[in-house]
Amino acid sequence: MPDPVHDPAHSPAPEPAPAPTLTRRELLKAGTLGTVGLAAAAGALALPAWRPLRAQNAIPSAQDTTTPLPAHGAHDQMNAVGDIRPDAYNPTTFLTDFDSGSISVLPSGQTLREYRMTAEDKEIEVAPGVFFAAWTYNGQIPGPTLRCTEGDRIRVHFTNRGSHTHTMHFHGIHPANMDGAFEMVLPGSTFIYEFDAEPFGVQLYHCHTVPLKRHIHKGLYGMLIIDPKGGRPPAKELVMVMNAFDTNFDGENEIYAVNTVAFHYQK
Repeated sequence: MPDPVHDPAHSPAPEPAPAPTLTRRELLKAGTLGTVGLAAAAGALALPAWRPLRAQNAIPSAQDTTTPLPAHGAHDQMNAVGDIRPDAYNPTTFLTDFDSGSISVLPSGQTLREYRMTAEDKEIEVAPGVFFAAWTYNGQIPGPTLRCTEGDRIRVHFTNRGSHTHTMHFHGIHPANMDGAFEMVLPGSTFIYEFDAEPFGVQLYHCHTVPLKRHIHKGLYGMLIIDPKGGRPPAKELVMVMNAFDTNFDGENEIYAVNTVAFHYQK
């Protein structure tokens, strides 16, 4: 007979080894972790569980019909404190502010629309108390929303009052010498862009000077709306451009917004 004391079948199960712990220093040394690894590390560090900022963010039970569902977790707490300083640019006004240009008629009977655009350096407020050293069209970001009708002759008097070389590149169809990618408008200089507005649709314009990414990020962009000859059905029209700003020059965006001022439309 086997000795029951030493019989493996009757021996108690060995005590489980303690789970390895992970210090914060070791976690930092580990670098990027996958989702599973990150969850395990969080458990080992006994990180505090997330708690809602407000009681109504708690998820109610199936029987509870009085507690409201969470809006968006902690996101409903995000907002800007205070207001931006009064300025010529107003994000609410910009929604429906369309620049139709100065209108006249050419000898051929074609409608001529003339616009005056200026590039200039300007510090703008992108959130209350947060300023961005921008390059702008007509002192604002986005630039003015230009509007015309398909087939109109467009004439843009562009003056560069900034500290860098700039251009205006319009999306759509136009001659190569009006593209904004080849003629470089030096500081203090003026260039006249002229072309027929086509095709109809929502287009855009921006500076095409290299490095292209930098000139656009600094604020040189806007909308060009070309209406069809027969007009559009009545509608509530709003121009909303999502943009972002690197305010501390670290190569990453700190401010995201619609029409430049963060959280403006929450108010």
